[in-house]
Amino acid sequence: MRILLAEDDPMIAGVLVQRLVEDAHVVEHVDDGPTAAAFAPLGDFDVVLLDLGLPGLDGMDVLRSLRAEEAGPAVIVMTARGRLEEKVAGLDAGADDYLVKPFAYEELRARLRAVGRRGTAHTSAVLRAGGITLDETAVTATGPGGEVVPLTRRELALLRALMMHPGMVLSRGQLEAQVYEGEVEIESNAIDFLIRRLRGKLGPESIRNVRGLGWTIPRLP
Repeated sequence: MRILLAEDDPMIAGVLVQRLVEDAHVVEHVDDGPTAAAFAPLGDFDVVLLDLGLPGLDGMDVLRSLRAEEAGPAVIVMTARGRLEEKVAGLDAGADDYLVKPFAYEELRARLRAVGRRGTAHTSAVLRAGGITLDETAVTATGPGGEVVPLTRRELALLRALMMHPGMVLSRGQLEAQVYEGEVEIESNAIDFLIRRLRGKLGPESIRNVRGLGWTIPRLP
């Protein structure tokens, strides 16, 4: 996902940016309300993680400005304002979810997955990058040569992670987070095995290795 994090606490923001990037999300961070309100509609974001106590412009006003747009990103509010009436006000103002601080990162991760599932109900399930077409509904991929091949669940998850960030190098840890989603015992060569299988189906140059860093699918063939 492409995520805008609007959070003015540098310690919280630093931890969240690190964890989100480890989970293979693309993250932009802003630390005040006016910048969040101006930047969110322009960045093609999937989700805005919105603190309500932002300087310059209250997060509720940022939320209302986002919902004034005909189409916009999902918004997950993250705030210390935890009274029932405050939660109701945030949801009524258009928040897709409301998370009270302090919270465990695993809970935020689950909320992001839920928002992502709701988003795919009305967006295309087809991704294209590097000469590859991924059809998530049919669970198939089409390689540069035009041959349609079936995918396993984990092959689909790995290919989706790479194709959502074309040109970006994803590390082993980032891919494991996307493919195995919290599983504790992961074989050390599990990602290598999946990539070998995908290269066998889509071509040896379909997924490129950047030595010492990870793997990528180019934006163009």
